[in-house]
Order: sequence, then C-alpha cells, then structure tokens
Amino acid sequence: MRTPDSKTGSFGIRVTLPDNDPFERLLDEGWNAQHWFQTRNERDRALKEMSREHEYSRKGDAPALLFEAIDNTSDS
Repeated sequence: MRTPDSKTGSFGIRVTLPDNDPFERLLDEGWNAQHWFQTRNERDRALKEMSREHEYSRKGDAPALLFEAIDNTSDS
C-alpha cells in the first residue's frame, strides 16, 4: 500500500474519536486527522486496513477511532 500524501488527493479518510472518549480530554475539541489518496481504490484499501482487527490486538478488540470515507472531488 502506498503511503498517502496528507495534502493531495481527491479521496480521503477522516479519523475522529467517538463521543465521550476519555482521550478527548488530551486533544483539542473536534480533533480529527485526514489522510488523502489519489484514487478511490487506494483509499478504500487503506480504510479497510485501518479499521480491521490487527494481528497484535487482543481477540475482539476493535480500533477506538472512527474512520469515515470522504471525497474532495467536484463531482461528488
């Protein structure tokens, strides 16, 4: 998987915290991060990878972050 350039691309992933997450106290209100990709396919593969249960996770653990597919295209 290609590493995305955080400033370019039309297809992105917005990363946020769930409501009332205790980690929210350490970050600014409304914190989010965005990762951008050149193609929808690259973005969708990265989204699947980011949100999966990883091999080093405990059984049943899921990422505490929320991942949302976003588009930055004129036709969306």
